[in-house]
Amino acid sequence: ISLVGSALSGLSSSMTELIAFRALQGIGGGGLMIGAQTIIGDVVSPRDRGRYQGLFGAVFGLSSVIGPLMGGLLVDNLSWHWIFYINLPIGVVALAVTAAVLPSRLSRVHHVIDYLGALLVALAATSFVLLTSLGGTTYAWGSTPIVIFGVAGVALTVAFVFVERRAAEPVVPLRLFANRVFAVASVLGFVVGFAMFGAITFLPLFLQVVKGVSPTLSGLRLLPLLGGLILTSAGSGQLISRYGRYKVFPIVGTALMTVGLFLLSRLGAGTGTALTSLYMFVFGVGLGGVMQVLVIAVQNAVDYKDLGAATSGATFFRSLGGSFGTAVFGAIFANLLAGNLAHYLRGVTLPPGLSGSSVSPAELAKLPASVHGGYVQAYAHSLQTVFLVAVPIAGMAFFLAWALPERKLRKTTEATNPGDVFALPTDRSSVKEMERALTVLARRENRPELFRRLAARAHVELDPVLCWLVLCMERHPDRTVAELGCPPAISTERVQELVARLASQGLVVVHADGDGGGPERSRPVLTPAGRATAAKLIEARRQRLAELLDGWSPADHDELVALLRRLGREMLDDKRPPERQSAPAGGPAGAR
Repeated sequence: ISLVGSALSGLSSSMTELIAFRALQGIGGGGLMIGAQTIIGDVVSPRDRGRYQGLFGAVFGLSSVIGPLMGGLLVDNLSWHWIFYINLPIGVVALAVTAAVLPSRLSRVHHVIDYLGALLVALAATSFVLLTSLGGTTYAWGSTPIVIFGVAGVALTVAFVFVERRAAEPVVPLRLFANRVFAVASVLGFVVGFAMFGAITFLPLFLQVVKGVSPTLSGLRLLPLLGGLILTSAGSGQLISRYGRYKVFPIVGTALMTVGLFLLSRLGAGTGTALTSLYMFVFGVGLGGVMQVLVIAVQNAVDYKDLGAATSGATFFRSLGGSFGTAVFGAIFANLLAGNLAHYLRGVTLPPGLSGSSVSPAELAKLPASVHGGYVQAYAHSLQTVFLVAVPIAGMAFFLAWALPERKLRKTTEATNPGDVFALPTDRSSVKEMERALTVLARRENRPELFRRLAARAHVELDPVLCWLVLCMERHPDRTVAELGCPPAISTERVQELVARLASQGLVVVHADGDGGGPERSRPVLTPAGRATAAKLIEARRQRLAELLDGWSPADHDELVALLRRLGREMLDDKRPPERQSAPAGGPAGAR
């Protein structure tokens, strides 16, 4: 679907066709983003799942930087059609690889999908976006189409609320709005998205028309903004994990956003590159201080049953705000530009075929000096006003940030997700979100130290590497010595040595190969004492994971009990032995 939509978008001959085919492409693209996360959860081991989900979020963020650069390069050297054509060879390769190597096994979980609620909220949002984007430009505010969009938006919103009250698994559980943290964070996210996307949409236009740079160079000029955003979003997550406080970040972030937007409203044709970059950097730093923190605050404040819905709800309202911001600022800009062009080009005859409100940098460069100067002044003045209008909106977010309650952080909030910075769509349920957090936290543990602590908790006097081998044999009882080895991580000879040590302690018996094979073909089997040791280690791991869920009351939720039982076993099934920093033979020193 995505490839077909992309191909048709490239072939579009009118704006109506482009919008329709982009909608088709979006349907496929949305399925791809959600599907990719689902596949990660199905085929990647629990221990590595958090790392892959983090990489997925990082790729999403990197694409936000590369996308404008690639788009500008294609427009400069080919045409805008290639922005869509470039997806086809990449998509075909991805389709072929997926068909060839993706396992066919399925993990089915029964859910009652709220199709009606999803449809109603999508239609309501579309109605309001069309109202704000077309009102005062394509249609007069009091015209019939605008009235229809407004009435439809209100009616669909009321219907959505009615449906959500009765849905078994609603898109957005209405009870969440009784939670002050979720309510404030949702409004704050909407306002931040409104200001962010509204501003970012018009910065390339300023750079290309007012500053006269190419589309490629305009993408490069946005790097200070994106760099500031990534810097503070990553830094805020680390600082929150260390100090356990989050409220200060949205307060400072929205303050910097407001200052940054005011600075952007001062941009003009004579503003230098260094100063323009500084203004964008300030704005980006402010954005980064807010975006991920809101998701952390929401996840920390809701009950377990609402965790998945609250996480997706927080990103949804930010995305919704972005759609409204782009539409509203677009309408403001279009209205301002028409008047400013009439003022600055008064008495000037435009060249044939040149539109008053649409001009490319190449066309602008060919205009006579008098016309060129008028265009630049009209665009600069209009864009300055757009950024200035965004200032009080960002200021509203600043005051809202003070109303955000601060609560003691749960341990799982340390497992931040890079995708949350960019409002990456997610299908994670509460249990999936909890599994993601546990796998991220578990990967941070030093493996030799982890096994020492497990041995101490289980009262097992074994070195870390021996604990690891006992668990491997418990998980894979039919493997031979050679199959337990995993060069270069651990050699077959080393496994033989370790098996002999376990056998000397009565934890393993070794069955020789019946076909006369060498020692590497022998099969070590846990004795009852060995199986009891493995069970103690698995239970110790389960208890440690339960400690990471402090604040979630895992014993009260059957899903979490089952998750801890499963992860307690699966997270210890790793081919990498804890050899590098293991202690000499003896007790598990330093364990707790």
